[in-house]
Parts: sequence; C-alpha cells; structure tokens
Amino acid sequence: MAIIGAFMVPHPPLAVHEVGQGREEEIQKTIDSYLEVAKEINDLKPDTIIISSPHTVLYSDFFHLSSDEVIEGSFSNFGAEEVSFHEEVDLELVKKISDLAKDQSFPSGLLKDDQELDHGSMVPLYFIRKYYHDFKVIIVGLSSLPFSKHYEIGQIIKKAVGELNRRVVYIASGDLSHKLQTYGPYGFIEEGPIYDEKIMDIMGHADFLKLLEFDPIIRERANECGHRSFIMLAGALDGEDVKVEVLSHQDVTGVGYGICTYYPVGVNSNRFFLKKYLDNIQQKILSKDEDSYIALARKTIEKYLTTEEKISVPNDLPKEMIENQAGVFVSIHEENNLRGCIGTIFPIMECIAEEIIENAISAATKDPRFSPIGKEELPYLEISVDVLNPPEDISSIEELDTKKYGVIVSSGIKRGLLLPNLEGIDTVEEQVRIAKRKGNITDDEEIKLQRFEVVRHE
Repeated sequence: MAIIGAFMVPHPPLAVHEVGQGREEEIQKTIDSYLEVAKEINDLKPDTIIISSPHTVLYSDFFHLSSDEVIEGSFSNFGAEEVSFHEEVDLELVKKISDLAKDQSFPSGLLKDDQELDHGSMVPLYFIRKYYHDFKVIIVGLSSLPFSKHYEIGQIIKKAVGELNRRVVYIASGDLSHKLQTYGPYGFIEEGPIYDEKIMDIMGHADFLKLLEFDPIIRERANECGHRSFIMLAGALDGEDVKVEVLSHQDVTGVGYGICTYYPVGVNSNRFFLKKYLDNIQQKILSKDEDSYIALARKTIEKYLTTEEKISVPNDLPKEMIENQAGVFVSIHEENNLRGCIGTIFPIMECIAEEIIENAISAATKDPRFSPIGKEELPYLEISVDVLNPPEDISSIEELDTKKYGVIVSSGIKRGLLLPNLEGIDTVEEQVRIAKRKGNITDDEEIKLQRFEVVRHE
C-alpha cells in the first residue's frame, strides 16, 4: 500500500461548533466540504493519518515528527476546553520515516519536546472523528528550508508508507491568504486574492510544478500559512497520476479556506516534479552571464565548501577590484529564499576582491540565522554582490528611498543595516523598522540614521 488519498484543508477554529457557538455558519460552505472529506476518509479506512501543520513544532532547518506514544490537545485556548484529543501515534511508521531520512542525510527525525496537538492538526481531526476512529496519527512540522526539501520529505513519507505496506491518508493543513478583506483580522492587500486564485487553480489541477515555482513576492505579501504544507502533499503524491476534486473555497472572514481531494490512480513519469524544478533552477543559473564580482564569490564558495581552502585572488580580475577598497555584502539565495548574507559597511581588507572572498565564505558558513551551506546545495545557489559607497548622515526618514538607498540605524554601540532595493520592502518605515530589529534597537531608543548607495552585481 501507499498513500490512498490526500486532502488539502484549512484549519479555522471557528469551524468547530463549540468554538464558533453559531458564528461558524458564516463558513458553512467550508464546514460542509470538511464533512465530505471526513466521510471520504471513513470510506477509505486508513491505518494512519499523517497531518502536516504550519502550527506544530517548527524548526528552521529540521522537519519534526511526533514521537511520543500518545499526543494530546484541546481547544481550551479557543474557549472550548471540552473538545479534546488523545491520539495514538504510529511510532513504527515514524521510525521508518526517520530512518529513511537519516539514510539520505535529510534533516528530519525525532526530537522530544513535550509536543501537544496544535489547531492546525485538531481542526481536521475534529471533523474526521465525527465519522472514523480506527486510526493512528503522525504530525509533521514544516521548516524554513527551501521548497525542494518540503517536497522531499513528502517523497520520504511516501517511500516509508510503501515499505511498511500501510494504508495512509495524507492531510495538508493550511490556510490561504490572510489578507482578503478590509474587515478581516489582517486587512486587505491586492496580492491576497491573487494568491488564492492562483493556488486554487494550481491545486485544482494538481499542477505541482507551479506550486514550487510560485512568485515569492505574491506569496509573502499575501501572508499565507499553508504553502509549504501543500508542497509536502505534492511530494507524497510524487510520480502519481491523481484524480482531483475542488470542494470549496471561501474568503468571507478575510482568510482563505480551500479544500481539495486527491486520489492516486496510477504512475505517471511526467509527474516527478522535483526533478523538473531543480533542473529549471540549474538551467536558470547556468544561463546567467555572471560578471567578475559574482564569479569570484561563486568560485570562493565552491572552493571553500569542497576543500575548506580559501581561494587566492585571481590575476585576471578587473583593475578596480584589485586597486579599490569598499565595504561589500555577499548575499546567497536558494530557491528564492535567503540562505546567507554577510558584509562589511567599511572595508577591512586590502581590496574589493579580498573583501568579496572573506564575506562570501562568511555568508556561506557563518550567518547565524542559517545552518552552513552544504556542498550539495552549490548547483542551486544564486549570488549577488553589493559594493557599498560610504554612508552619509541624514536627519529624517524623508531623506530615504527604499529603491536607491540602504539604511543604517544606530543607537550607541548597536547598529542595524538593510540594503536597498530588496524585494518586499516598499516603504522607508518598513526599511527602518527591519534595520532596527536587526540591530536589536527598541522603539524607545534614540537613533542615528545614515544612508548609503550600492553598486549591485547580480
């Protein structure tokens, strides 16, 4: 056996009658679809239900699996303590998934941290339990790792299910945009309904390559929470032809709720989407005409990650890279996600080339926000190099321009910097706020503002 059915579902606590107390009627269409999903799962009679949830235990660089014999939870945080769950975990399947991940040096496994059921898991369980009871569960957390890793954990789950001959239903729990209505809790932004329309089309056709290649700006501005969970579902259906049905989509609360069903109906070699996705990334990188700045940063990173040796300054660099000094930032992205960014505001090396070499190594291995980049990631790295002009003092944010100037915010010895022209940073207020956060500067501290221009190589 393998994955016998998969479902994309939302997780509004409002849908639970004991929480909604009648208010749930405004999303009755979603509730009716949820009940249909629950009936279909009852018909399938799975041994195990696997739920990926954005709200369970989350690590930036690791996929967490529920590992206690029993996992419990209730809706007490939503005023309905009487709705509680006591779920037996399929530890044999958990161990198989963990062992396969370990064999592949994949960042997933068992960590003990007194996990409780989150609402992203309990909402689907609430409806399933109305019809079906004879099953175990596995709760899988998301991560901040690239989309390819979320697809890959789905593939690992599929393989583990097959090797143990389990009948398994996969539940991808996740809401869509949180910015669909002006009266909603998160307000409205034009990318909100764009995201929902595109996702419902993608998921309604099981066109999972588009899910992986989704525009990151639309996704981030729409403030979604389920995208990575849906990618994990795609991985669990890797290589399968599927019969898809869209049951519903609602946006009346200001948050998008979409429900789709997926039934595998046979193997199809055209549906191995991860390979296509990674091949497209490689082709994009190989087709770029990288200048000497980026080429030096890439050669530096490749040399250091494969040999742990620092590259020497090449002899064929442009004169300005050897004769000039400047602060330099090296930024590394993988699958549209920042993977490392380290730089110097003022030069500390003898020339720009040496500045690039030092900061490229640091960006790849020493950015405290990320685990060090592995050599297996090298084919998928996009690199940019910013050469900074000296900063100048300014008296107010009116002298800033997010597209033209970077900003430095200082308070005493604390200092935060943000480069110019970054995707998703549209206002100077947001630019300053992020720079303050990076410098651990609070709103009540007196600040000094500086601006600077850069020459960006990308």
